[in-house]
Amino acid sequence: MYKNVLVPLSFDEDQVVEAVLTAAATLADPDAVVTLIHVMSPVPDYASSYFPAGYKDEARASIEASLSTMARDLPNARSVVCEGRPSNVILAWIKDRGIDCVIMSAHKPGTHEFNLGTTAAQVIRHVSCAVHVAR
Repeated sequence: MYKNVLVPLSFDEDQVVEAVLTAAATLADPDAVVTLIHVMSPVPDYASSYFPAGYKDEARASIEASLSTMARDLPNARSVVCEGRPSNVILAWIKDRGIDCVIMSAHKPGTHEFNLGTTAAQVIRHVSCAVHVAR
């Protein structure tokens, strides 16, 4: 059982959110801190003109609401929305906050049987804590 659990969520269509949240509830100690985190990737300057004004604030508010709803179902859970490159932000969060377990989803296997996805692969390669991957 783990005391400080990080649950990165990306809200991709293929993400298995329920499996990830169930794993977090199962693997976390009753008094563990569980952090649900979503990292908003930056939009390049050249592409920002294609988005309506205020899109970023609206997206952030929607994501925060979704994470807060999910966090209510887990004891001692909190939700965080950050900006940056997802793998970099997640790795820094793990290092800076003493995370002892990461529970995340990865792309479902298809033609490439071992395709984890860029973010999951980076996290698995660069951390020393436990990483549980749901598909």
